[in-house]
Amino acid sequence: MEGDCLSCMKYLMFLFNFIIFLGGACLLGVGIWVIVDPTGFREIVAANPLLFTGAYIMLAMGAMLFLLGFLGCCGAIRENKCLLLFFFMFILLIFLAELSAAILAFIFRENLTREFFTKELKKHYLRNNDTDVFSSTWNSVMITFACCGVNGPEDFEAIPHLPHSSLEKATPEACCQRELQSREGMFVDKEACLRGVERFQNRQGCYAVILNSFETYVYLAGALAIGVLAIELFAMIFAMCLFRGIQ
Repeated sequence: MEGDCLSCMKYLMFLFNFIIFLGGACLLGVGIWVIVDPTGFREIVAANPLLFTGAYIMLAMGAMLFLLGFLGCCGAIRENKCLLLFFFMFILLIFLAELSAAILAFIFRENLTREFFTKELKKHYLRNNDTDVFSSTWNSVMITFACCGVNGPEDFEAIPHLPHSSLEKATPEACCQRELQSREGMFVDKEACLRGVERFQNRQGCYAVILNSFETYVYLAGALAIGVLAIELFAMIFAMCLFRGIQ
């Protein structure tokens, strides 16, 4: 009876990891194709920073799942204790990293308020200084989401403008409307935007834009995260049971 149970667990684990292996291979293939595709799709992705970042995330996740599935499949079907131990340790590291991220997100959730971001922006933002990581990140966010500041352009009134600018209330270039929402996109009218002409500025604050963009996915992401953690936990239990059952 114990042998039948162990055999059933072995083939279930192989099937489960084979599905992970195929999923990882598909993600890896799509990620590589998107990045190296010579037919023009790469230029479309490169024009959008979010899509470009997503392609590399897809590539990394595909490689991780590919390796994870391979270790699980080989360890289960060959009853190799070394591979099963590697599989267990790999899953454990991912599980602990995800659990730590979830705990940190819960602890610091109260800091992610409109007031907190507004205070940090006014304190650290250096306008068009792309050598500063904080400013460069904010500029990328504002360009990508076609927004300005946390609440709107008024957030920058207390921030000193560039020394060579004669404008009393210089609006950052990142807040100016562009024909294409990327750093390479042409300005609709840069001079008018910097003079404060509102119709050439992105007037909506980034806090509301980003919140509205991701609000519908919050509960889905939470449910998915719980499901992934549960699957990883069961995978570790199966791997350890199989590891202990192998003579």
